[in-house]
Amino acid sequence: MLAIKLMRTGAKKRPSYRIIVKEKQSKRDGAYLENLGTYNPTREPAEIKLDMDRVRYWMEKGAKPTETVSQLIKVRGKQQATAPAEV
Repeated sequence: MLAIKLMRTGAKKRPSYRIIVKEKQSKRDGAYLENLGTYNPTREPAEIKLDMDRVRYWMEKGAKPTETVSQLIKVRGKQQATAPAEV
């Protein structure tokens, strides 16, 4: 079973995360199938970069996001909805 999870990167006391697709039972920092984006909670406001097309693709394939990643997807979706359209 596939999961969309956070993988910790960054230095001690300065976390940053990759949002990745991997097997549900694998280790947090083990091998993964695809990197979907990044999350940096140390910035103000927290920085979320996410490829929503790939997220939708993997969710259609059966990947389930963790609770935290679900919240990040919702926040990112709201950010995209409120962003002005580029010409």
